[in-house]
Amino acid sequence: MASLGIDGLVSGLDTTTLINTLMQSEAVPQTILKNKATAGQTLVAALQGLNSRIADLATLATSTAKAGSLSLFTPTSSSTAVTATTSAGAVSGSVDLVVGATASSKTAVTAAMTAWPDSPATLTFVSASGKTTEVTAASSSLDDVVKAVNASAAGVSAVKVASGTDASGAVQYRLQLSSTTSGAAGGFEVHRGTAADVEAGTAADLMAQPGAAVIAQARDASITLWAGTAAEQVVTSGSNTFADVIPGVSVTVSAVTAEPVHLTIARDATAATKVASDLIAGVNAALTIISTKSAATTSTSSSGTTTVTAGVFGGNSTTRGITQRLTDAVLSPVDGRSPSAIGISIDAKTGQFSVDAEKFAAALAADPEKVQATMSAIAARVASTSTAVSDKFDGSLTKVITGQQSVVRDLNDRVSVWDDRLAARRENLQKTYSALEVALSNLTAQQSYITSQLAGLSTSSS
Repeated sequence: MASLGIDGLVSGLDTTTLINTLMQSEAVPQTILKNKATAGQTLVAALQGLNSRIADLATLATSTAKAGSLSLFTPTSSSTAVTATTSAGAVSGSVDLVVGATASSKTAVTAAMTAWPDSPATLTFVSASGKTTEVTAASSSLDDVVKAVNASAAGVSAVKVASGTDASGAVQYRLQLSSTTSGAAGGFEVHRGTAADVEAGTAADLMAQPGAAVIAQARDASITLWAGTAAEQVVTSGSNTFADVIPGVSVTVSAVTAEPVHLTIARDATAATKVASDLIAGVNAALTIISTKSAATTSTSSSGTTTVTAGVFGGNSTTRGITQRLTDAVLSPVDGRSPSAIGISIDAKTGQFSVDAEKFAAALAADPEKVQATMSAIAARVASTSTAVSDKFDGSLTKVITGQQSVVRDLNDRVSVWDDRLAARRENLQKTYSALEVALSNLTAQQSYITSQLAGLSTSSS
């Protein structure tokens, strides 16, 4: 409701200032509530940031705790024609192999034509395994034939390729047919006619027609292990990748080789150390948030007054407990052995953890199984602690956040109630001072009247 200008109409009082001063006093309880709500929301935001960081840590720690998380290997090949990738279960080792062939798909082209000679156009494909697929196009149009082949389950793709003109000047095309599967399994025959015609032996082989040709035959890739020895063994693959040539190692070939290619798989200590370092960095990140937001800050005003402000987590028992639990998870012994034995330690001054890369790599080289067991145990404890803290349903920190959000909502509701209360109070004060001005105006008018009457009596008397 808009206020009326009633300042000093009769009384000369600065009514607006008087009301504003009174309202400031009346609003003190609401201001306290607002400050509490702001502080509460700041705490909620800080706790949510910490909770998100710890949830990420739980995911990372769960992955690190898996058996084989440190079993990381780097393959080295003596030729660019052979590359390798490692996966879970890989082991150190080496092997010599000769690439005998790379995989290819069958590609063939028909004789040149302006349209399919039959209407409707019917083709029958026979796969390398003997499966027969009959394809009938909507018309003799080569576009319809291409569409029908590509929509079929023959495992063959078709494309129309320009091929000059015939004697009458009409544009001719060839159909290029390619297996969608590489390797010998992708081989196919294609016949002009129905499946019944093929079975009866009356369907013509399209690739045997004048002008038709097989551009590439379907072929498996092959490698020979221990070539030239009594143990020589040929391995084939429908693609250029051979899985598990060595446990956990897949080999990909790109060219035929005349000489044996030496492939070595060696443990990657640098990558394994990074796995440990990433986990410790995740723990440090969570602890840094707690430490930073718990620290008090000091400021000095222009008048020289020094003010110390507690951090948003200052005195918060929940965050102190998280710090202690994460510290215990990292530093507690594993099977009576301190994590420092594999290079994991804590700086007593900063409270930050670190991984000594040289010590970790040396321990891994000496006893990889023991280092893996120690790292998995530490990671499992960190994962358990982080999950217990950050679980979106039952996490201890999640519950604190939910409770604090409820407190903030209640404070904001009370602030809203005060808005209505203060608005009513201001309106009442405005009415009161308006009524005062009206009363003073009436009294002034009466005074003027009486004064004028008295003045008239005095004149009459004289």
